[in-house]
Amino acid sequence: MIRAVWNGVVLAETPRTIRLEGNHYFPPESLHRQYFGESRKKSLCPWKGLARYYTVTVGDMVNPDAGWYYPNPTPPARRIENHVAFGNGVEVVGEPE
Repeated sequence: MIRAVWNGVVLAETPRTIRLEGNHYFPPESLHRQYFGESRKKSLCPWKGLARYYTVTVGDMVNPDAGWYYPNPTPPARRIENHVAFGNGVEVVGEPE
């Protein structure tokens, strides 16, 4: 099982992620949604398209823009549509099953 962990809390877990550009992209159904809130941040990748971000909240700890996803990726990146990758200190641990 592969897990995304921040402050000792599992934010997402799945048997498999999609690896792309050194990031693990977690399927949307693997997220523990109670920790996620929409962020206003957006960024543009020349080949993947427009990324949207999530802010992660665990208890009273807030990690702004800790996860990102592509709701409408370009055709070459279609396989990561709505999958979430993490940064800002979120650790990805474990091995694929």
